[in-house]
Parts: sequence; structure tokens; C-alpha cells
Amino acid sequence: MKRYFSLTLITTAILAGCATTSITSDDVAKGYNSIQADEIAKHVKVLASDEFGGRAPSSEGEKLTLDYLTKEFTALGFEPGNGDSFFQEVPLVSLEADSDMVLNIGGKDYQYKKDMVMGSSRISAQEGIENSELVFVGYGVNAPEYNWNDYEGLDVKGKTVVMLVNDPGFATKDPNLFTGDAMTYYGRWTYKYEEASRQGAAGAIIIHETAPASYPWSVVENSWSGEQFGFVKDNNNMDRVAVEGWVTVDLAKELFTKAGLDFDTAKAEAAKGAYHVDMGDLAATVNVKNTIKKSVSYNFIATLPGSKTPDEHIIYSAHWDHLGTDKNRKGDQIYNGAHDNATGTAGMIEVAEAFTKLGKRPDRSMTFLAVTAEEQGLLGSKYYAANPVIPANKTVANINMDSLNLLGKVKDISVVGIGKSQMDELLATAAKEQGRTVSGDPKPSSGGYYRSDHFAFANMGVPAMYAGGGSEAFDEETANYRKRMSLVLRGCYHQPCDRYRDEWDLSGAVQDLQLFYKVGFDISQQTQWPTWNENSEFQRK
Repeated sequence: MKRYFSLTLITTAILAGCATTSITSDDVAKGYNSIQADEIAKHVKVLASDEFGGRAPSSEGEKLTLDYLTKEFTALGFEPGNGDSFFQEVPLVSLEADSDMVLNIGGKDYQYKKDMVMGSSRISAQEGIENSELVFVGYGVNAPEYNWNDYEGLDVKGKTVVMLVNDPGFATKDPNLFTGDAMTYYGRWTYKYEEASRQGAAGAIIIHETAPASYPWSVVENSWSGEQFGFVKDNNNMDRVAVEGWVTVDLAKELFTKAGLDFDTAKAEAAKGAYHVDMGDLAATVNVKNTIKKSVSYNFIATLPGSKTPDEHIIYSAHWDHLGTDKNRKGDQIYNGAHDNATGTAGMIEVAEAFTKLGKRPDRSMTFLAVTAEEQGLLGSKYYAANPVIPANKTVANINMDSLNLLGKVKDISVVGIGKSQMDELLATAAKEQGRTVSGDPKPSSGGYYRSDHFAFANMGVPAMYAGGGSEAFDEETANYRKRMSLVLRGCYHQPCDRYRDEWDLSGAVQDLQLFYKVGFDISQQTQWPTWNENSEFQRK
């Protein structure tokens, strides 16, 4: 172990111009080896317990979570990261649509959750569309850099736009179209509603398909029903479409047939180039009644000040929230969120503790940010980016932890958004000493780089790394375990079955957290800051 750290530190110093440090390789090894599976499990059991009720923002579960984080980081000797407070207020509003709604199109009523999920982002007790003409707008994308505009020459004011999920690159797998199989931000549901609003549409409907969405209809049912959180804005979000939602692909096919169109043909045309077509005489009517609650949730932030340049920070992030409790659900009502993201929050505590084992503090400050409302559209990290406690020009890098590896040790580590920054090289150096290699995004079509909290830092211009897990099992025994546990966990994303299990093998999570610790430490000691690669869409501002 001593050889591992001395080699890595020497290599890093030579390559990056590392200043001399009084922290020895033995000191670093103490932190590295302090990260243990049983400690991760201990934290997850608490955070994902029924007592915490699924950790919804502005709930009793939030209070319990913040109290737990405060206790743990205080015990580790960390200081409040926001002046004299561990908290950053995030003003939120929750809108809960009355489930007693129907969507009427062409004289037929479609049922809530079974066929569709509709809602409104407007902070209004009642919103709706009435006899709003339907227009199919392909992928609903306006991307000048790709010479693509599905809205070109189209006036959608007062109309409801219907669109496909993901982007054209996924449909064609053409690497020269957008970014091929790897989803861009234009494929995200958040973008599609935003663009429809900018175009002046009355409503916006996304057609759900499991493969391009990267999740089944059950996720739409659970994630877009119940309380939906957003920011409190002066205009009460009246610049958003009145109604936004999802429909099943079976419903969509039925509507296309009624409009005299063929769904598969229209879908194929939409992938060839900017595309839109009127859906005959079809018009939509739906009424959304909202229960409105304004509240304050909190980001948690704690800092271990650096010994030489304490105003420069490496920020580790994870979201502490999940979906809470659905009292209208039959059976298990608690979305415990053990994997997503009690594991990442627990991992953050473990990495923080590792830095306290060094004996001396790193040159730069190590800051840990647990954000709220990730499940509601990355709201906590978006708020932080708009109101940064630590300015972007003092934030050296971000390392994000979301849903750690539960499937045992692997020979590789997957990097979501590989090739965007020098963070990949730093990770590869540390991984090599574990006998591991860096592999690409295992599911680029899901657009993972735009779906977790590092995205907010990337938009600030801060090099941000989102990595973890891998696909190549360490040995045959682990490979067999991975097959068994994958079957157990299948379908538990955003479901009540995402709960802690004693049979988890957290040795792979330990591997990854040790790498995150090592990469953060190396960055903290280097003179040079990591940079974005030239071909990245993100750059320092």
C-alpha cells in the first residue's frame, strides 16, 4: 500500500507541478483505508429507514436528514460551509395536481396514471387547456449548433405540442447527428418543456417509450405524480406552458391513427431532419387543479479548510433527497431511496472522514455539499449554481456521487460524460493503482451527464466528474453475484423496493469512494487546476 501512494504522489507531482507537502503517503493511506463497507452500510440504514419517510424536501424526513448530516460532520471536525451555518436556504413551491383528472382528445377520455400524467408548473390553483389543437413537433428541439429546428416556420400559440423523448441521435445511432447514441441536453424532458414554453405553446406532451427514456412508464407514474417542487419566481412561472405531461406510447399510436397518420412513419421522419405535422382535427382538453404549498428546503454544506489556500475549494456533491411517502398508494407507501441516493450521501460522509485521517489538512479546502430536490429536476444544485456559496472562480473541481455501486468489485470504472475534462486523466491515474481501467458511459443514451447535480457545476464552468461502478466483474464469484443481485434490483429505480438490503456487496462502492478521495486529494495539492477539454461544451467562464 505504501508503494501505491508514493508512486501516485510522485507521478502526480511531476505531471502537474505539485507543491511539496508535509502530508506523507502513509498519511494518505490512512484516509484511503478508513473507507469501509460496514460504515457505508451503517449510514445508509439510517438515511433509508422508514423513520426518514423517503426524505422528501420540506418534510420531517428532511429535518431528520439534515440533523444527521450536521451531527456526523460536526463530529468529524468540519466547519459550517455557509458562514456560521451548515445550511443554504432553497425557497421552493410544491404543486400537487388533483389525481381526479381526465385528458380528453377526440371525444375520448384518457385516465390519470394509466394512460397519461398531466400537471402544471404554473403556481396557480387551476390551469388547463381546452380544445387545444395538437401538433406533432418531432423531438421538440431547436438547436442552432446542430442546424435543427423542429419549430421552424411553425406558430404554436394556443396549441399543444406532442413530441418524442430523447433526441435524433439516439434514434439513428449516427455519430454525426447530435452526439449519436449519447443523449444531449436537448433530449431531456426539462429542455422539451422549456422550449415549448419559449415557443408560446399552451401545452406540451412527451410520448413515453422505455428505451429512449431509459426508464419504464412506472417511473413516470411515480415521479411526475404527487408533489412536484419548483422555485418560487416573481412571475409565478406564468411563462411556462399551462399544461405539461406524458402519455403512453400506446395512447400516442391511437391518436396518430385517429389523425390519419402512422406513428412509426412519423417517428422515422422526425429522425431525418427538423419535422412537424398537424394532427388533423384532434384537440386536447384537460383541467389541472393544484394544491399549492410554499416552503423552504435546504442544501447542506460543510468545509474542512485548506492549510495553504483555504479560499480554493474542491467540492464533493450528492443529493440527500428522494420521493418521500405516497399515502394514496396501496401497500408499501415509502420510497426509501436507499440506492438513490442514501448510498451517495453515505459515501460523502465516508470520504469526508477520510480527509480527517491525514493528520494535516490538504492545501486546498475540501467542501461537501448535499443538495435538496434533485429528484424534482436538480433544483437544489440549480439554486446553488445561481447563488453559489463559493464563487465559481474559487471552485477548483466537483466530484459527484449519485447511486453507488452495489454489485461488488469491478476491474473498470465507468465515467459518465467521458472525454469532457482532465478529471478523466486524474481518475485514470488513481484507478491504475487499483488495477482498474477507465471505461466510458455504460448507457450514453440515458443522458446521465445532464441528470445529476454535477451538471449545475459544469454549467458554472467548473470541471465536474460523475463516475462509478463498472461492467467487468473482479472475479467469477462476483460475476455470479452481479447477475443474481441485478435481478433483485431490477425495476426498483424510483420504486418502494429501493430499500437497504443486507446482501448488498459494497466492496465496489468502497473502491470508487477510495478513488474519489484520492482524486480530490491530488487536485487539492496541485498547482494547476483541472481544465475542460477543447471539444467539451463546457468551459470556464
